[in-house]
Amino acid sequence: MFFPRKRMRLRTNSKKGLPLNRITVLIVSSIVCLLLFLYFLNERLMPTYLQYAEVQTNKIASYVVSKAINSRTSNVLDVNDIIEDIPAGSSEMVTTKFNTEIINRVRAETLELVKMYLEQAEQGELAHLPELENVEYDINKIQDGDGIVFFVPLGQAANIPLLGNLGPKIPIRFHVIGNVHSNVTSSIQEFGINSAYVEVGIHIEVNVQIIVPFASKSTSVSQDIPVAMGLTRGPVPHIYTNGSEAPQPSLEVPVPYD
Repeated sequence: MFFPRKRMRLRTNSKKGLPLNRITVLIVSSIVCLLLFLYFLNERLMPTYLQYAEVQTNKIASYVVSKAINSRTSNVLDVNDIIEDIPAGSSEMVTTKFNTEIINRVRAETLELVKMYLEQAEQGELAHLPELENVEYDINKIQDGDGIVFFVPLGQAANIPLLGNLGPKIPIRFHVIGNVHSNVTSSIQEFGINSAYVEVGIHIEVNVQIIVPFASKSTSVSQDIPVAMGLTRGPVPHIYTNGSEAPQPSLEVPVPYD
């Protein structure tokens, strides 16, 4: 008997799989392009963003340091209160010197206050933090020990005038690194023929670490604090040349005193 042959058709899904592959490639390409765009945007805006974060950090840290200085009990002294006269029979070549005990006492008191105020600010003491425009503090994260955390609008941080205060808020965090450093400074300017204007101060420097998304930076906040200033007078010289480079006479003429 003769049986007719049946033709068998093979089914393929090539036509249906093609659109699916195109969609997958399109999605992956879109994600890659988005990531590249965000990376490019971040690289372009990061210097401006870090600079803005540093400016705001300096404002906050300087405010805390100034508030600590203003709370100290010792006011600016008269320079004559910290100058000691050396007896004439002493072997030292100078006739006056600074009273280091008084200066060190003021220095220690100032350093202790600055440390205390910075620690309290990092623990969420709002009274020690300034009220800045477009700056919002995150009290919860500050109290959790994450340093001083605040948010600023993306438009302000990236210096984009079109956005202004719009856009997402970017977090900025900073905390103190190490100890507060200080050293005593002095300045002496001639005033007349037997006087000098003297300034004695303390230079304070605080190192802070600024942390922003995908970047961090270390910077320092410094401030000069006056300890004493004023005029101090010495004996009238027998000869006064006013700084001239002319040859000096070999004889001294006594000046009569009334």
